[in-house]
Amino acid sequence: MIMNRIAPALLAAGLAAGTAGSALALEEVNVYSSRHYDTDEALYSDFTKQTGIEINRIEGNADELIARIQNEGANSPADILITVDAGRLWQAQQKGLFQPIASDFLKQRIPAHLRHPDGLWFGFSQRARIIFYDRTRVKPSDIQTYESLADPKLKGLICSRSSGSVYMLSLGASIIEHDGPEKAKAWALGLMNNLARAPVGGDTEQLTALASGECAIALANTYYYARALRSPVRGLEPEKRENIAWVFPNQNDRGAHVNISGAGVLRNAPNRDNAVKFLEYLAGDSAQAYFSAGNDEYPVVPGVAISPSVAQLGPFQQDTLNLEALGRNQPAAQRMYDEVGFK
Repeated sequence: MIMNRIAPALLAAGLAAGTAGSALALEEVNVYSSRHYDTDEALYSDFTKQTGIEINRIEGNADELIARIQNEGANSPADILITVDAGRLWQAQQKGLFQPIASDFLKQRIPAHLRHPDGLWFGFSQRARIIFYDRTRVKPSDIQTYESLADPKLKGLICSRSSGSVYMLSLGASIIEHDGPEKAKAWALGLMNNLARAPVGGDTEQLTALASGECAIALANTYYYARALRSPVRGLEPEKRENIAWVFPNQNDRGAHVNISGAGVLRNAPNRDNAVKFLEYLAGDSAQAYFSAGNDEYPVVPGVAISPSVAQLGPFQQDTLNLEALGRNQPAAQRMYDEVGFK
């Protein structure tokens, strides 16, 4: 469902335009966002306080928003698309929806692997997809890599989302990029054979299944667990987390797989300059710190402080694969899962 969250600026702008010479329309930027976190409200309001630029926002899932932008064509009022997962950004990129942005500030602030090489989109927050496990049932030495999840010794122990979830597609895409299609396919088959149950639910459901003993290993993004460390999450209360530990995989080689929330300026943006200001604001220290404090994510800008809940997960080495590869390989990842029967 697409939700309109239109600021009063739209009405004010219309009135101003209809009153010849009497007033100027308020500055604005139109954001289409598939981020669904209520805590982001502070990001939007702080930007307006700092710049005087009003934000008009439409929310929906990424596929709906991308289709809407396409259908609106040259007349689209959208300036920015914000979405979760590099694969979604790649899909919008492939449809020609973004324009390149040459911003020295964004280039200096955001590491190269977390932005498009030509400035079509930029990552602004990140999360790692890691291995959580029951310390009473699994040895950490047995799960030090993503590849190890295909080992037959783990049969019947793993909980996972469905292969069609964008997070699993991106993980599969990274395996294809690093290990090649044939080894990646063998990994997908081995992972499927080691499932404790049919894939169901989101990351919180994988973690609560781990806490309840339904499985002994779960793949999940870091912020789902960090959120439970910060505030109550049903099924992940402190007494139910006593046996849960975690591994950041592949620390002795490429590093742990990361993904992003990111944004780009749209090709037909009517408020291009304001859109660039908003992206640069998202890369500033205050917004970067808020991504961690407000939603338990990692900042993309090195050196920005992380929240206490995220810090509890510990430091890790991340994979520096350019995230464009996650989008480019997602179709192949879906075929790979389908071919081995991973639903």
